[in-house]
Amino acid sequence: MLIDLFRRQQTHFVLWRPAGNSTPALIIRSSDRNCREIPLKRSSFPDLWELAATDAGLTDGQVYWYWFKVQNASVYSRDPQIVYCTDPVATTIDRRFLAPDGSGNPASVILYQNEQLLPCDPDRKQPDWQDDAPLDSLPPNHRLVIYELPTRWTRSSAGIGTGTFRDVVALVQPEVAAPDFQETDALRSGKAHLLELGVNAIELLPPADSVDKDNEDKYRWGYGTANYFAADYDLGRPDGQDAPNASTDLANLIKVCHQHGIRFFLDAVMAFSRSNPYHNVNFLDFYIHWKPIGDPTRDPEQGDRDGFGGDLFKYNYWVEGYHPLTGTRDRYVPAREYLKAHMAHWMLYYRVDGLRLDSVNNVGNYDFLQEFKDFARQIWRDRNGSDDRFLVVGEELSVPLALVHQNRLDGLWNERFKQILRQVILGRSSSGDSFEWSVRKLIDCRLLGFRDCTQAVNYLTSHDVGGYGNERIYNYLVSNGVIDCEERIKLAFVCLLTAVGIPMILAGDEFADQHDLEIEEHGSNKQVDPVNYNRMNEDWRKRIFDYVARLVHLRTTSDALATNDTVFLHVDFDEGKRVLVWQRGYGENLVVVVANFSDYGTPNGESAEAEYVIPNWPNLPDNQHWKEVTQNRSIDRRWQGREPIFPWEAKVYASVAGAPV
Repeated sequence: MLIDLFRRQQTHFVLWRPAGNSTPALIIRSSDRNCREIPLKRSSFPDLWELAATDAGLTDGQVYWYWFKVQNASVYSRDPQIVYCTDPVATTIDRRFLAPDGSGNPASVILYQNEQLLPCDPDRKQPDWQDDAPLDSLPPNHRLVIYELPTRWTRSSAGIGTGTFRDVVALVQPEVAAPDFQETDALRSGKAHLLELGVNAIELLPPADSVDKDNEDKYRWGYGTANYFAADYDLGRPDGQDAPNASTDLANLIKVCHQHGIRFFLDAVMAFSRSNPYHNVNFLDFYIHWKPIGDPTRDPEQGDRDGFGGDLFKYNYWVEGYHPLTGTRDRYVPAREYLKAHMAHWMLYYRVDGLRLDSVNNVGNYDFLQEFKDFARQIWRDRNGSDDRFLVVGEELSVPLALVHQNRLDGLWNERFKQILRQVILGRSSSGDSFEWSVRKLIDCRLLGFRDCTQAVNYLTSHDVGGYGNERIYNYLVSNGVIDCEERIKLAFVCLLTAVGIPMILAGDEFADQHDLEIEEHGSNKQVDPVNYNRMNEDWRKRIFDYVARLVHLRTTSDALATNDTVFLHVDFDEGKRVLVWQRGYGENLVVVVANFSDYGTPNGESAEAEYVIPNWPNLPDNQHWKEVTQNRSIDRRWQGREPIFPWEAKVYASVAGAPV
């Protein structure tokens, strides 16, 4: 799909919809640091200004840094002063060079070559997609296990460091060491943490450029996107490196993921932005002027949306003019087309194969969400991708099922899974349900109103760790007086990885990472408590990791877990027991889980005669047997459905071909 704005950018500097009466200008400099000012020219569209690259006196093969000089249109500025802005659709920004007017806006970066303007890093590097994996080699939606990866990591017990794009590559590619975390065992050359874990999708917390990592706002963790088309400056600049390589480093990370069968999800912040160029270029066309409740001039579109200190986008403000996608004169909503163009750039330039939309309640427009999702799927089909290998998921903790029932989005984060799970692993019922029905709803999201396994993303913890009940699973158990966390965490992962839905693991939970910072619901540390991969060195945490890895392998390969089919075979609440048995799959592809959510254990459970009998245990044909996955052992037919149970333990049995070994 050819986006008209992108086509024009190949040969022209382009500024779309500037406000004000003055003629905008290009401020451009090369490596000699001398800036030149060149006026833009109005195109055949009154709201589109351009300057042909061939008219700008550029040298072939040279990298240039530039800004647009515009009349400041911010509603929060009293004087209509002139300001130098970053290009709103810049594909690379460089914070080493700030606008000479003192505004602090970073330079946009472009390469002039063969009369074309080409995206590049400041050192002229461009992404290399040679040997990228074909789309049909990537896992389908119903076999995904997503790894939610924050970019705040730690080198010590509480110190915060940034996991750059190149550091993330070290989690995937064994022969690569993490440049900023060379002392961390899990990130050293020869290891690949995510390959050992077996996940097949990464959701890297917002990779688009953000101002939220400076000294003033360093605790916002990237959720204040500034430059939507550019990869994050800080994530492309490891310690000790002068020039950033954000675009080439990110493209290489995504290619490496694809080569190892791992999909890459873009985490997109669409409700609001912080320090985006359109704040100054044309505020009122793109943003809501925030007003307090009761103000008679309050924009109806503001409603109860929360911009978290940023600017809320206007998604119902219609204009007529140049349409950036089609190149025609049309009626449209500027913010909608801007965000759709941004998504097209990430899908075409960076080849992402999934989208996670942050805080969709604060987008506040179901029509736009569907329009966005449909447009993304059209781009995916134009890339010859199959529908079952692309997904658009929304995050909203109230889980508004209408978004999937009305086909506005493909799926939603299932916050209810986390809430129920955290009750049942303490032996408690979820609010309003019996213990049995709490577990039933936990394991089969269709009982919560979802209609398919690909509509629900389940998780034990998400990056929103603020407040009681939201902290990391380890800290949650400790704060509730649990002494032996290992068994409870293993039980929680059995539920996660055998439930209907797409499992997602917050980085660090796979080895029971814990908080190093004080986490308060409204505190600045809410989303930045770093992942400490050094904790993998502790024996009990390594046992949890190995346990989870076996379950992840089952989840990504089992036909039984790739379906919606779920049947509960047995419940037992006698004598203080809370034992439930569920079956996933059908026919000869089966997984059976025996889960004990209680202190009960079979008497003399270690003896050869000990047993716990489960009626209705499914029979297998002669050419199959049961394998217990968590301990990686074959089961003699005489013991199927009769093995002893132990406190707070789950056993996971999968049907496999052949006789028991």
